[in-house]
Amino acid sequence: MFIFTSMMPDHKFTNQLIQESSPYLLQHAHNPVDWHAWNEMTLAKAKSLDKMLLISIGYSSCHWCHVMEKESFEDEEVAKIMNKHFICIKIDREERPDVDQIYMTAVQLITGSGGWPLNCFALPDGRPFFGGTYFHKAQWVQLIESIIQLFTKRRKDLEDQAGTLVEGVISKDLVKVGKDPGIFNQDDLKAAVDKLEQQFDTREGGFGVAPKFPMPVNFDFLLRYSFYEKDEKIHDFIILTLRKMAYGGIYDQLGGGFARYSTDPQWKLPHFEKMLYDNAQLVSVYAEAWHVTKEPLFREVTEETLQFVLRELTSPEGGFYSSLDADSEGEEGRYYTWGAGEISLILENQADLIRKYYHIGGKGFWEAGKNILIRSQSPDVFAREQGLHPSAFKTILKPARAKLLKARSKRVKPALDNK
Repeated sequence: MFIFTSMMPDHKFTNQLIQESSPYLLQHAHNPVDWHAWNEMTLAKAKSLDKMLLISIGYSSCHWCHVMEKESFEDEEVAKIMNKHFICIKIDREERPDVDQIYMTAVQLITGSGGWPLNCFALPDGRPFFGGTYFHKAQWVQLIESIIQLFTKRRKDLEDQAGTLVEGVISKDLVKVGKDPGIFNQDDLKAAVDKLEQQFDTREGGFGVAPKFPMPVNFDFLLRYSFYEKDEKIHDFIILTLRKMAYGGIYDQLGGGFARYSTDPQWKLPHFEKMLYDNAQLVSVYAEAWHVTKEPLFREVTEETLQFVLRELTSPEGGFYSSLDADSEGEEGRYYTWGAGEISLILENQADLIRKYYHIGGKGFWEAGKNILIRSQSPDVFAREQGLHPSAFKTILKPARAKLLKARSKRVKPALDNK
């Protein structure tokens, strides 16, 4: 059911999400898709009409959520198919992580991976039977038409699939309530470390291949374990990881703060949204790493990230915004990327040196003339390689960074999300 009011003359469609407070849900309030919020009334409606649930989960700063909205959820023809055959539900994962966890686990069991936007198909009683993440328009239309056919002609197969999948979701429950308090000892710690070690990328740091997410809780655990157990191997791995992240594009080399994750194993190309909770946890890890090693890089990252939070994620009322959008000026990462010519115009005589330091036109090149600022070494090592005294290079680097940051501040900034 669409809601039409004289208060909103500029919108052809207004669905029930207009009544919600979530910024993510409100972003979809004027889609032609008849979105519903997740609540008892919606679930009861699906049962009474015997219609499948199409559950789409995301968050307001998610780039690919925006892309799928533009390609599919704003398309009237696609919306007609969705509205006719499904009860369509939009969920903000920041608002309902409990619901997200259930359907994310289901999709991971089906496909072996997950992410957002998360799109899951469920029976009228809410049991999932299929899902995935981002689909471009042609894929999406083909998929929902196939699902419609299956529900019409082979519903029993979908019910069997849903039953099996629900059992899998239940078995994946990470929290088991035991009757006995049990005994936690050093062997349990070692077993946890051994399990994590199987995923170590000892070349680029972090866990696995790509995409790579910072995992501050795991980093903190391993850092503390290596300190108390005097385990040099684990210590070296964590320090490598923290350095690689701090030198990579996942870290904002000018303004501080970390993006949500890297799309490549080298931490170069980030998914550009910045989340408050990621940065809050990473500040703690880098501060502890500095306490252990006294490495200047870790103190620098800690201080710059805190400055970023105060400058960009703190509201005038004293609260905090949850995130910064990945997109600006209609492009992913536009706010953070640079053309070689821009650097020359801003820095003039110092441009060549700064371009080399941040690998502009080299390893930092991304696409369509755009570069992501990355580093590969400390300022002192770089200076010596260039035949400069470290202190002399720092007198160049500091004002150059300030000029670039000032120039960047004049661009259209990524949108802030809910407090």
